[in-house]
Amino acid sequence: MALDGTHERQIARRAMGTAMLTAEAEHELAVAWRDRGDEDALHQLVNAYLRLAVSVARKFRRYGAPMNDLIQEASVGLMKAAERFDPDRGVRFSTYAVWWIKASVQDYVMRNWSMVRTGSTSAQKALFFNLRRVQARLQREAEQQGQELNAAELSTLVAHEMGVSERDVEVMTGRLTGSDLSLNAPQKADEEGREWVDLLEDPADSAEAVVTARRDTDTLRSWLVEAMGALTPREASIVTQRRLTATPRTLESLGDEMGLSKERIRQLEAQAFTKMRKTLERDAPEVQNFFA
Repeated sequence: MALDGTHERQIARRAMGTAMLTAEAEHELAVAWRDRGDEDALHQLVNAYLRLAVSVARKFRRYGAPMNDLIQEASVGLMKAAERFDPDRGVRFSTYAVWWIKASVQDYVMRNWSMVRTGSTSAQKALFFNLRRVQARLQREAEQQGQELNAAELSTLVAHEMGVSERDVEVMTGRLTGSDLSLNAPQKADEEGREWVDLLEDPADSAEAVVTARRDTDTLRSWLVEAMGALTPREASIVTQRRLTATPRTLESLGDEMGLSKERIRQLEAQAFTKMRKTLERDAPEVQNFFA
């Protein structure tokens, strides 16, 4: 941490030691980069406003991110601003750059706040960075009027104030209040061998369900084999190709192959099913409608 602080101070000193640019000098550098691709002009423009990047980065240090990383992300935003700045629009570079710097730092903070993605829409970003401030103000105003807001009432007011849903407010409040915990952490300090991961439901089928499904499949297969045994070879072929393949054959294609009409193939198929149903009704009455 000491090294981190030293590096931060070095960057800050270098930023503060750079001379400020006049509007004319700023315009000339921006034009040189835009029109001629002058990288030296680009670097001069960026270095002159590095103090702006440091200043914005410091405003986000309360979110727990390393200051060096915040400054680095702010510098990335500053570089993007310099590359895209149009000097002919009549605005100072600092006014244009502060948006890019802030956006870059905000994205970094949100990406690193939690392993769970915190949000990416403009409404979610507004909630993330302003929720606590708005909550504190609303609570303060309520107290001044002699009122006490519960959590639900506060969420309703915040949602109305910020133009988002109450559900978004509740979710963001939970994420900002809590922190990431390991699933391997013990549930209780005095309980060994019991971790939070033990409470997760296994999405796989239970052993009992697997065994039951396998047994039912084997039983159905044996019934099918027995029912098919009552068919002639031609009937068995029609049933197999019409009902027991991944890509069933059409009546017309089977008719062309066997030299029969489509209607005759349909009659043979119906005849085969009648035989199979009778076999099942006799030997396995519980599935007599299986082939209906």
